[in-house]
Amino acid sequence: MPEVTSYKQGEFCWAELATTDQPAAKKFYSSLFGWTANDQPMGPDMVYTMLELKGKAAGALYSQDKAQRENGIPPHWNIYVAVDNADETAKKIKAFGGKFMAEPFDVMDIGRMAIATDPDGAMISIWEGKLHIGASIKDELNTFCWYEVSVNNPEKEQKFYEGVFGWKTSVTPEYTELVMEGKPHMAGMTKIQPDWGHVLPHWTACVMVNDANATMEKAISLGARAVVPPMDMPGAGRYAVFADPQGAQLAVFSMK
Repeated sequence: MPEVTSYKQGEFCWAELATTDQPAAKKFYSSLFGWTANDQPMGPDMVYTMLELKGKAAGALYSQDKAQRENGIPPHWNIYVAVDNADETAKKIKAFGGKFMAEPFDVMDIGRMAIATDPDGAMISIWEGKLHIGASIKDELNTFCWYEVSVNNPEKEQKFYEGVFGWKTSVTPEYTELVMEGKPHMAGMTKIQPDWGHVLPHWTACVMVNDANATMEKAISLGARAVVPPMDMPGAGRYAVFADPQGAQLAVFSMK
């Protein structure tokens, strides 16, 4: 796929890992996906690691700060949606029942962002790109290809995401997809089931791989834990979810 140079309003554009052990996370993901770690100093005692593939930005990771750790926020992947105007999108988030963990703010001259939760509580970030648009490589092996939100109230959530980002829903007996014009396969929505145990609403990012089974086996050999063992997605491919050695969950998908 050619280099990505821009994103439209409502497209997923970036994924970054907040971790408790940055050196270990760099080693794990570099070994698993072949990503190259490119450290970028971001101020006193802070390094933002760009995760690159073929010399292009695929994602990033950074160390959680003291406040996040003390508040019990576990390692996790932050997922970003591109917007034309972060402040205007923030108004829509409030209007449709979302809440903010961080109101819109500037990230130097790189972009403007906000961190919100949807009405069910799943965290999602918005990004108004300036010097950094987001991932410059995606939708190919070892890059992010899919995102999925697990919720308690799908009908309420559908109205939120349609109102905020203009997404539409494509519902089948097997699955609910979140789509937008020109992006028929972008994200999915699942309802949290009682047999899942204590699972809070959340977004999960997914990386495209050649073989989900082999990738899961390798992840476990590197210290990960299986959360959802490899399973078939009828008509699509094979899917699995692991928790990395620090506990952050990530999905992998191999096409049929």
